[in-house]
Amino acid sequence: MTEDEASSREQDAIDRDIRLWNSTPKKAEAGKNVGAYNNFWMDRGTTVVGTRRTSLIVDPPNGRLPSMTESGKGRADAGLGSNSDDAAWSYTDLSNADRCIMGFNAGPPITPAGYNQNMQLFQTSDYVVILNEMIHNARIIPLDGRPRLDDGIPQWSGDSRGHWEGDTLVIETVNFNDHNLYNTWRGSSQNMRLLERLTRVDADTLEYRFTVIDPETWASSWTASVPMRRTDQLMYEYACHEGNYSLSIILAGARIEELAVATK
Repeated sequence: MTEDEASSREQDAIDRDIRLWNSTPKKAEAGKNVGAYNNFWMDRGTTVVGTRRTSLIVDPPNGRLPSMTESGKGRADAGLGSNSDDAAWSYTDLSNADRCIMGFNAGPPITPAGYNQNMQLFQTSDYVVILNEMIHNARIIPLDGRPRLDDGIPQWSGDSRGHWEGDTLVIETVNFNDHNLYNTWRGSSQNMRLLERLTRVDADTLEYRFTVIDPETWASSWTASVPMRRTDQLMYEYACHEGNYSLSIILAGARIEELAVATK
């Protein structure tokens, strides 16, 4: 984008927030508008920090995801959870995010989304920790070169190992389970290999760059670059529970449909 385009979009985002904050609340209506979080909770941002790029993807150079394989498309469709137009017939039809098991933007990889965007990065001599505000999830990543877990022990967030390349922290993650976050939202396979690179660009900016390597899902690997701005604001525990407490209500819709068919 040009400087004028970026400035206009940033002001539009600010104006939209002010308009929504000051608007009259609307009541939810069954079958019409079931409602959602109000604008107080949203953290959409305004523009890409320090850049005027129109995409977070930097490779391929066109800023677009590579084409997906048929199996990848199948996994993506199967992992939509409550974002699907179909009713959830079983708890297995709901995603990790629906159940508040993992956050939809916490990763890995970390991808900006609607709210709770903050993360904290800190380290000891043997570990680095990425604490995500979303779901209050902490990834504890060894830096001491220890062996990986047996591939028969897959992990929700994969098995990560880190090392330094100059002033860049490099994290390689493999061994995701078949219900990992990225599978839920993007269609990746258990054999996805994820490379994350974190570089402090200046006192207030961290570049988070990740590369997804998964030939079972995409025609080629792809890389995104996410600039992160330092903040002095506090991080709060995110208590997500809706999908667990409301599971019986979510599934009740399917039971009503079954009853309607059985009584015809």
